[in-house]
Amino acid sequence: MTASNYSLKVNRELLDPNFESYRLSLDVIPTYSVELDAAVEEVELKDSQYTREHIRTFGMYNYLHLDQWYEDSVLFVDRKGRVLSLSVTLDSALGNPREVYSLNTEPTECEERVCPSISLTSATWACVSDGRGRLLLLRTGKRGDGSLSKWELLFSEDSTDPFIIVHSVSHVQDGNHTVEVLLLRILKNPAESKAGGFSVTLEWMTVANAFEHGAEKRYEVKKRRVLRGKSVPHYAAVEPHGKGLMVASEKPFVFTHVDGRAVEQEEPEPMEEEKTDPIYFWQQTSEDVTLCVRMPEGVAKEQVQFGLTSDNLSIGVRGFSTLLQGQLYASVDPDASTWIIKDDKSLEVTLQKRSEGPMWPELVMGDRRGQYVMSEEQATLLHQTLAHLTSEDLNSDPDWNKPACNSLELEDYDRFFDDGSSLTHFDGASLKPTHVVNLASHQYLFTVNVDPTQMPCFCLRHDVDALVWQPHPDQPGNMWEHVTTFNALASCVPLQSVEELKTLDEAEVQTEKQVKG
Repeated sequence: MTASNYSLKVNRELLDPNFESYRLSLDVIPTYSVELDAAVEEVELKDSQYTREHIRTFGMYNYLHLDQWYEDSVLFVDRKGRVLSLSVTLDSALGNPREVYSLNTEPTECEERVCPSISLTSATWACVSDGRGRLLLLRTGKRGDGSLSKWELLFSEDSTDPFIIVHSVSHVQDGNHTVEVLLLRILKNPAESKAGGFSVTLEWMTVANAFEHGAEKRYEVKKRRVLRGKSVPHYAAVEPHGKGLMVASEKPFVFTHVDGRAVEQEEPEPMEEEKTDPIYFWQQTSEDVTLCVRMPEGVAKEQVQFGLTSDNLSIGVRGFSTLLQGQLYASVDPDASTWIIKDDKSLEVTLQKRSEGPMWPELVMGDRRGQYVMSEEQATLLHQTLAHLTSEDLNSDPDWNKPACNSLELEDYDRFFDDGSSLTHFDGASLKPTHVVNLASHQYLFTVNVDPTQMPCFCLRHDVDALVWQPHPDQPGNMWEHVTTFNALASCVPLQSVEELKTLDEAEVQTEKQVKG
């Protein structure tokens, strides 16, 4: 199975080009507090956990878990090893925390211990990690409506390497109740010369039970797969029916082991790029776009199959395969757009932009078979703009009277994105990527659960807006749907504070020296 590059399709109807700004509200935000008989179980990083990946995974962990199935309750683990449920009534009050399960953890310290984590698998199931390497599968019963039922342990497994639970789902497969669990670890890897000698692993476990003569059998691990990467993923989630996996990360992940057996890594064959002539040429102004498509010679007007809406273009010739089809980069006015046949061998199309001003980086989203042609006026203007940067006289020190550039003084939105950032869908059967989206120009902002029966949504920066995407793994042609927009929100969200970047870099270097010294 070969992965195909995929472009996220923006729903233009969810964008507001006339949005001006937000207004600051001076309303007081209500806050409530409740007394705890034991503090939240917060784990401080050890000296050996000094890399940026450790800080991102464990040092910035949110210990309060919102129950997406019952949004009026949250859960956390306290220092007594108790899983506590807390009811929240907005604009009213907080309920008293009540114990739903006890981890029975020993008070002894674990050298590589991490924070406890909770994943609410379904409306009646949950997965819990004690932070010391133990995974628990619990039947919770119905958690909402003030239910006081204690959770029942049905499966547990101990591991020598602690982890946090990233995601879990529950479904029925072949008549058996099945739970898919995704675990995240940061492991010491001597083979890694970078990142302090650590690597990031994702373990995808399938735990299921079976019925025999009407009686429920115990739960056991049916399958175990391991992925390895070099950066902590921004997003990692299993499909609702366990048929695939989605990962968004700065560095790519690959499957390395299945049930303890190494996965044979295929060496990519060097590909010779086939140089082909472009099938169309296009140029633009601030008001319109002109497109010239190569056609079979002698084509009559009646044979041309031309389709145009405000967002999509289709060009073809009767009896031939479609020449060009897809979503336009931006909206056009179909009524003001025209086309003519030139020299009996090309079709010239003029598209009237609906919004004047912005220049398009591409004509049809994801289509690379055309060539952009800059007009003489545009070329002249570009040369005039860059003229002050060139000279026939060599100046060995042009900035002698200017201070040196300090990258730490750059604004957050001036920083470059990691060219390796990508969103990948893996097929659960072949373990191969099927769809890959390049996120180099889209900053990852946050993850949110909109519908607990579906995969979590994620929010990306697109220009100055923040766009929320809902994964649809059962729709290969529309795997990620743009569902809502936060206008101009991305312009307010820093990539990462300059001081934080400086502090993390300095701390990582100095701590690594101390550990190695």
